[in-house]
Amino acid sequence: MRITKVYTRTGDGGSTRLGDGQEVLKSHQRVASYGEMDELSSVIGIARSLEPPAEMDELLSRIQNELLNVGGELSVPGSEAELVNDEAVKQLEASIDHFNSQLPPLKEFILPGGNQLAAALHLARTVCRRAERTLINLHAQEPQRGVILKYINRLSDLLFVLARWENHRGEVTEVYWDKP
Repeated sequence: MRITKVYTRTGDGGSTRLGDGQEVLKSHQRVASYGEMDELSSVIGIARSLEPPAEMDELLSRIQNELLNVGGELSVPGSEAELVNDEAVKQLEASIDHFNSQLPPLKEFILPGGNQLAAALHLARTVCRRAERTLINLHAQEPQRGVILKYINRLSDLLFVLARWENHRGEVTEVYWDKP
C-alpha cells in the first residue's frame, strides 16, 4: 500500500470508510474497536521508546505488527483474512510463561507504577483492557472471530507480566494495594 496523500477531507463531516468501502460514522463501534488497537500500539510504542531489553523490544515490535493485523481485520466487516491466528495466541501464552517464571509469586494486588518502562507497560495493559471491552461490544453487535478476542485477552495478561518483570529486573519493589 502506498499513501501519497495524508488528508482526504472525507472525514470532515464525521464519517469514514471501512476497509470494504462502506461509509460509517467515526463513532461506529467497528471504528472505535480498531481505533483502540491503534491507540494500544501507540502506547506500546511509548514503552519501546524507553529502551526495553532486546528480548522484550523484539516481542513488543511483533505485537505492534499483530495489532495492525487485528485492526486491519476489524476494519473489514465479515473479513475472512484471518490475519491473527491461534499461533499468535500460543506465542503470547509462551511469553507469559517465560517472563512469569522469573518472577516471585503474586500474593496481593499491586498498584501500577515502578520505573518508567514498567509504568508505560501498565498503561498499555489498561488501554488493552479498554480495547478488549470495546471489541466485546462490537462482538455483541457483529460477531468477530474468537481468536481475536483471545489474542487481546492474553495480550493484557502479558503486558501485566512484562510490567512486573521490568520492575523485578530493575529491582523496583512492587507496591501492594493498601486495602481498608
